[in-house]
Amino acid sequence: MSDQFLSLPYETRRYIIDRVVGRLGRRAHLLEKDVWVVWSLQTIFESAFGEHLIFKGGTSLSKAYNIIKRFSEDVDITYDIRAIAPDLVGDSDEALPPNRSQEKRWTKEARQRLAEWVKGEAKSYLQDAALEQGLSVNIRADGERIFIAYETTIETISKYIDPVVILEFGARSTGEPAALRDVKCDMDGFVDGVVFPKVKPRVMHAERTFWEKMAAVHVFCLQQRLRAERFARHWYDLVRLDDAGIADVALKDRTLADSVVKHNAMFFRMKNVEGNPIDYGDLISGKLQLVPTGDARSALETDYKYMVDNGFLLDSADTFDDVIDRCADIERRTNRIALE
Repeated sequence: MSDQFLSLPYETRRYIIDRVVGRLGRRAHLLEKDVWVVWSLQTIFESAFGEHLIFKGGTSLSKAYNIIKRFSEDVDITYDIRAIAPDLVGDSDEALPPNRSQEKRWTKEARQRLAEWVKGEAKSYLQDAALEQGLSVNIRADGERIFIAYETTIETISKYIDPVVILEFGARSTGEPAALRDVKCDMDGFVDGVVFPKVKPRVMHAERTFWEKMAAVHVFCLQQRLRAERFARHWYDLVRLDDAGIADVALKDRTLADSVVKHNAMFFRMKNVEGNPIDYGDLISGKLQLVPTGDARSALETDYKYMVDNGFLLDSADTFDDVIDRCADIERRTNRIALE
């Protein structure tokens, strides 16, 4: 009879992790956290409300597509706005507000309903699942995020990796296009007789994630400031998406690009370093910028080195200059296609 990994005694789990560390060449605390990430996904997506959720972001590229080889701590999940706010969306094909005044109403309503769902139904479901399985976790909700603090078996914890999985929810899009994809733990299959969490969630297409990351990078280049630690992950991810052939497919999909531009222009209005509104239309009009300059580039290089030094990149990390050169090439190709 197979044993569920998370139900095994503390010492047994640690022994298994130690065995796999040598075979995978991964750090113990990252392998352990990966199990809890997948458990969190399995639990939330196999619930009754799982059909309305879409797994997205960098963690989806790693866990569902195996495109990137970096560790992602946070789990981004979209609650389909058509399900959480059907009275607002109505029969709108794009699920976008008709104007910016309505956008404020949509955003306020969607965020309020999402926060109520997070602290109520979602948190309670996760707590009940953990209790039923006899798992030692502390689960709390804060706004649109759920924090799942688990009991670690690792004696020496990295000061950069907390034993906490963060589920970050959003509800201002449909999450489409998306499809069902398999997600499993990195240690799955390495230990006979041990069963690790696995799940098959609906996952946003990698091509849309590509365009969303392009938008985030473009905004950074115009604002010239870091908005969070490990922000350099977006440049690294663009390179890996290009390696996987996703970039070429995405660049040919003008309908998808238009959709991302419209969504960002409606919900994520930003200003550049001079205080002027950023035009997301630049992404598809030949004015895309993916290469930062000056102090912004230096700050990004420091952030990238931090990721490399602390094991967030699980493959042979490219140099920062190589990543920037590759992104410069993606920028040229994108702008050339836009002007054809």
